Amino acid sequence: MRIMAVFEKSQRLRHVGHLDIMRAMQRALRRSGLPVSYSNGFNPHILLTFASPLSVGAIGKRELMEVTLYEEVTPEAFLTAMNQALPPEMQLSEAKVLEDKHPALMSMVKAARYDILPDDKTAAERWAACLPSYLAQESIMTMKKTKSGMKETDIRPMIDELSCKNGHLQAVLALSATDTCKPDMLLSTLCDFASCPVPRVTLTREGLLGEDEEGHLVPLETL
Repeated sequence: MRIMAVFEKSQRLRHVGHLDIMRAMQRALRRSGLPVSYSNGFNPHILLTFASPLSVGAIGKRELMEVTLYEEVTPEAFLTAMNQALPPEMQLSEAKVLEDKHPALMSMVKAARYDILPDDKTAAERWAACLPSYLAQESIMTMKKTKSGMKETDIRPMIDELSCKNGHLQAVLALSATDTCKPDMLLSTLCDFASCPVPRVTLTREGLLGEDEEGHLVPLETL
């Protein structure tokens, strides 16, 4: 059986990399006593995948992972066993059983919702003032790293939502195998447009989004 779980990467863990988060989850799964499935081969590993790696320095409020088990376990039992094995900063909040035909979580991610809080309040004020004009642009060009090197890319179609409220920049940005707008790409172009230096920020990924049958972006865990 397959179980999807929602977990948090708290502020205290924001500088911990994705590989270390993965190792911590694997250790917790071993300690939990849950009937975890392993891959075949010379070096078996736990069948654990994440919907989307979270960059170093970012907080994750609703990160998603998928675990394969060889015996039936209720979501409630899974949550209890895992939260006893995990530190307070990485607790699971939800779990549900996935059907066998359910696509891999990684293939379903279309966008992510971010909250960006600058250390400099002046930057937030400039963002708020220029946001209508910034979004009115037909194209927003920036350099993007690709497998073949740096390439100029238009990120305007990848910005689904963007607003500034109470000093926070809130954004929904494309996140898929074909189109991805990283928060630093957004900030560099926005600060350039607002004629201000890029400030230090607290970046929080509030959730991952997928598309429902009507093509609307919805929380991935609800699909």
